[in-house]
Amino acid sequence: MTVPFSPRFTSARALLVAGILATLTMLLSVLALGLGAVATPAAQVWAALWGGGDSLTRQLVLELRLPRVGVSLLCGAMFAASGAVMQGVIRNPLASPDLIGVGAGAGLAATVFLLAWPAAPPGGLPWAALAGAWGGFGLVLLLSRDWGGADGLPPVRLALVGVAVSAALGAVQHLVLVRAPDGLGSALTFLTGTVYGADAERLWRVLPWALVLLPASLLLSRTLDVLNLGEDLATGLGTRVNPARLLSLGVGVALAGAAVTGAGLLGFVGLLAPHLARLLVGAKHARTLPVSLLLGALLVLAADTLGRTLLPPLEVPAGLLTTLVGAPYFLYLLRRSA
Repeated sequence: MTVPFSPRFTSARALLVAGILATLTMLLSVLALGLGAVATPAAQVWAALWGGGDSLTRQLVLELRLPRVGVSLLCGAMFAASGAVMQGVIRNPLASPDLIGVGAGAGLAATVFLLAWPAAPPGGLPWAALAGAWGGFGLVLLLSRDWGGADGLPPVRLALVGVAVSAALGAVQHLVLVRAPDGLGSALTFLTGTVYGADAERLWRVLPWALVLLPASLLLSRTLDVLNLGEDLATGLGTRVNPARLLSLGVGVALAGAAVTGAGLLGFVGLLAPHLARLLVGAKHARTLPVSLLLGALLVLAADTLGRTLLPPLEVPAGLLTTLVGAPYFLYLLRRSA
């Protein structure tokens, strides 16, 4: 589904939408910091963030809940940015990290890495996930490309092959877990898609990647707009198409790989957020990408917060809630593209 460039999608509208989303995200963050086994009023949360309040409140807010909120926001934004970049490069509305093998490849590689090298330094996990993300994505591209036709990557074929490859990689991951005697707890995180137990170590593992890759995705806005015009027009405008595609895909795959190490396989965030952003602010990537980032962050934080409060003391994984929302929308898009 492509939203055309339109006069009603102005920069002022985009700023207004971004401001509203940022405000909602901030309010939900404060609410999430106050929820848990020990409820904390918003006033005490705010005081703890500024160094006030008693020691128990500061420990609950700053040491236990703040890293979880931070991981939710960063991973949601990275999944959304990855989906927006991939949809722009491939020119396919069904492209998203979890649908074209990127998330499943990253999850499998991260699982194998954790089980094979449990004492490895935390900095090695994102690199393993990145390698797996590229492997899964490359396999989907290889199997879905129409080598004899002019379409290159037909949307429906890409989606169906992506689902099949993701399922196969997921089956391999399950097999690895069944055969693994130890270390199942940390590895199962990548199957459910959750930020449960996120601590400062996980936050600091994800943060450097987010600080580099999220601005990089925003800098690709004009390149993505040009690539959307088609290869001939892009070449005529002076763009080196293949290097531009490779650079953009590299950023998109790296975003998803890093996000998987923080929150596991969060289904459909990379599909939903870019589509909603285009509906709100249009197809121009200078507006779509920032709004996608905010929507992805808000979506994951809302899913995690809702998962904590639905069935206390049990927690519903955030990935389950995002999948319940995203799967019907994916089926709708698949039907429209058929």
